[in-house]
Amino acid sequence: MQQLTVELGDRSYPIFIGVGLIGQRDLFAPFIAGKQVCIVTDDTVAPLYLKTLQETLQGYQLSTVVLPTGESYKNWTTLQQIFDTLLAERHDRRTTLIALGGGVIGDMTGFAAACYQRGVNFIQVPTTLLSQVDSSVGGKTGINHPAGKNMLGAFHQPQAVIIDTASLSTLPPREISAGLAEVIKYGLIRDPQFLDWLEINMAALRELQHDLVTEAIARSCSAKAEVVAADEREGGVRATLNLGHTFGHAIEAHQGYGQWLHGEAVGAGMVMALDMSRRIGWIDQAEAERGIRIIKSAGLPICSPASMSPADFIELMAVDKKVLDGQLRLVLLKAIGEAVVTAEFDSETLQATLAEVQS
Repeated sequence: MQQLTVELGDRSYPIFIGVGLIGQRDLFAPFIAGKQVCIVTDDTVAPLYLKTLQETLQGYQLSTVVLPTGESYKNWTTLQQIFDTLLAERHDRRTTLIALGGGVIGDMTGFAAACYQRGVNFIQVPTTLLSQVDSSVGGKTGINHPAGKNMLGAFHQPQAVIIDTASLSTLPPREISAGLAEVIKYGLIRDPQFLDWLEINMAALRELQHDLVTEAIARSCSAKAEVVAADEREGGVRATLNLGHTFGHAIEAHQGYGQWLHGEAVGAGMVMALDMSRRIGWIDQAEAERGIRIIKSAGLPICSPASMSPADFIELMAVDKKVLDGQLRLVLLKAIGEAVVTAEFDSETLQATLAEVQS
């Protein structure tokens, strides 16, 4: 087992990475303050891992919420099911919520924990590659609105992140590729050597070769932890973690949440970011093409949906969280390994990219 730490002073917390961790009671116990625990999962993950976690936590007053699977359910209506259970079963302020699932479950459980009685503890147990390398770390929680992804939420850090890599064996290839989008992101924005490593090992990662996948998770979590420690509430450098996300969120909202997986939309969005960075003159053609080639090698789309016009993108990106004073800002690459949040582009450049990167 590997252990990392997200350094946030008295709110610091560990990230555990290893095989079979869902069954290890001693990892959970130090982070459960009271006698009550509420496990939140979905109807895909529950048949696979819920019983194991319930057996691990025998002796606690356990409640369980099983939500429908998918991004399309990441909304107020579904969120209320968590609150309904907590209230019906009289959970107090010392309760601990446990998010057992992918990014949707982690985001919703964290948001419920941030809201319930003005804030209770929660533990992340991510079961998809995307949630293990990105969304489970850093305390971003929330739900979607029809007009924009993750527009309603709160920063609320978990007590611990427990990553059981055995859960990856039940994921379909499409979900593995979606997770690799966020892994590639770290190489593009801050670690060129990691990008080199990914280029060499991508085929093996897609085949879930254990040691390599564990290393990819650990390096991704380490990068995320460093950024979160430096900028917890996304006032500066943390925004660079959103490479490709402004474009990607627009795709998700336009196509209907869940039609494109988040990582798939981010993959296409990173292609757009690479294309714009090239057009501005910050990276050259060869660098852009290499980045796109690596994204494609992960099994990710490199084109936006044919049904989306540049006008569709512009309308949906206008509600992105990085918009300030009505001005759209994007995460682009000054160089491979050096990302910036910038409004230093003209509308013609943006329009050219939106027209070019289309299927």
